[in-house]
Amino acid sequence: MLPPEREYIFLNRYDLQRLADLRAEEARLLLDNGYYSGAYYLLGYVVECALKACIAKRSVEFEFPDLERVRDSYNHNFQRLVVTAGLTNDFMREHRSSRPFRDNWKIIMAWQPDSRYRHSISEANTLELFDAVIGDNGGFLPWIKLRW
Repeated sequence: MLPPEREYIFLNRYDLQRLADLRAEEARLLLDNGYYSGAYYLLGYVVECALKACIAKRSVEFEFPDLERVRDSYNHNFQRLVVTAGLTNDFMREHRSSRPFRDNWKIIMAWQPDSRYRHSISEANTLELFDAVIGDNGGFLPWIKLRW
């Protein structure tokens, strides 16, 4: 048995959906209270958890997963996660037809996991990412919730 800090956490589609929603709520609370760097960081994980919920939706019980698919699932690269989630066609259709979605995706793609080490992310950058991820005008989370 692994020590508690090294235990593997098993997540299913519903866990990942809930985590995406929870991280969005936490980001909103941090943003509302002036903790922009923390909010910015969590917003990237909203996108990641949502994409991974879509990957989990495609998983078949008792199927031995393809190693490449496993590797592509355990990363922070949003483009690779879109492909692994099987969303390429839907994503490209939305990207071509919706300028707000396209503009928001560009903002989302600027997020990096190492933002957790930054302590000076501006309110403006955080608000921009918040709207790109959660906003009603081409926001990523409302779009992907129709697919997860």
